[in-house]
Amino acid sequence: MKEYPFLDLALSNEPLIDELKAAACNVIESGRYLHGTQTKLLEEEIAQLCQARHCVGVSNGLDALRLILRAYKEMGIMHDGDEVIVPANTYVASVLAISDNGLRPVLCDIREDTMNMDSRLLDGLITDRTRAIMPVHLYGTPCWDNELMRVAREHDLRIIEDNAQAIGAVSDTAGLNGTFVTGGLGDAAGISFYPTKNLGALGDGGAVVTNDDMLAATVRALANYGSDRRYHNIYMGYNCRLDEIQAAMLRVKLPYLEKENITRNAVAQAYHDSINNPLVKVPCIFKDIKQTWHQYVVRVEGRDSFRAFLDEHGIGTDIHYAVPPHKQPCYMGLEHAPLPVTERLADEIVSLPVAHPITPDDARAIAEVINRY
Repeated sequence: MKEYPFLDLALSNEPLIDELKAAACNVIESGRYLHGTQTKLLEEEIAQLCQARHCVGVSNGLDALRLILRAYKEMGIMHDGDEVIVPANTYVASVLAISDNGLRPVLCDIREDTMNMDSRLLDGLITDRTRAIMPVHLYGTPCWDNELMRVAREHDLRIIEDNAQAIGAVSDTAGLNGTFVTGGLGDAAGISFYPTKNLGALGDGGAVVTNDDMLAATVRALANYGSDRRYHNIYMGYNCRLDEIQAAMLRVKLPYLEKENITRNAVAQAYHDSINNPLVKVPCIFKDIKQTWHQYVVRVEGRDSFRAFLDEHGIGTDIHYAVPPHKQPCYMGLEHAPLPVTERLADEIVSLPVAHPITPDDARAIAEVINRY
């Protein structure tokens, strides 16, 4: 019986192993391990990919979002106690970045078809303390539409994209600057290069992308102990820098990102076309947008037996995310509006294998097993 692991990073990186080793050796031999050429070039390449003016490499995706919000506070745009609207169906990092800055997360329920923030609910969540909206492009599906932009413009709100899972995705609706690529749609975006991402480092890494010159400069200073030049600290900052080794690893992988996303799309299409079990609801494929399929998430009532059945047939699965942030112990006291869709989907979602080396033929074989459940 052929086995299909949910994710094997060694296998995923195997085709690039020689390039990765050479890039690591080049950095080691250079003697420059921070603030070097690899980071500078990666920043330029990510900014170009996202069609934005600035990219600042940072330590991880959570820090990218934390630094954006902290920078807005240093710029006088946000203050302690201000509110940021964020989808309830997301990884806890999206919410942690808000509360860590002394801001209040305001949870918004999601759409069932996209599993992303439901922009139709935004008007009802606005107060006089609302300062920003943080759409999360969850699983690689862009969370962007005209309603989101209307609310932001009418209330003078910043839009901060959590682009941790959707690098390379494209919306069908133009962003604030007329571009369509996620990461360049709003006022700023946080990116994660966690190893499991479509563009993953061999350790932690992240980036902030923006067209705002002041925001970029503030984030860059905050990430480097709050200094704008050596031994001159204008903010009480952090140590949130991206190191040269990880930048070099990402630069090896970046030219292959489009191919990776295309392959994942083909795998998702194979699942979509082949799964016909009425007990299993497949995610929507949207013709007018470009999804990156960081995860391929189906929905099944009584998912524990479904996962056990697939495991018996050598098919690995995972859950992203079984416990929403507002159900986590650290946020039990967080007041929020009713979140019926988020809470129902949290009990049903199951992620199927989608990353390399999974192929469309593999997806069809997995679908055959699923159809027997």
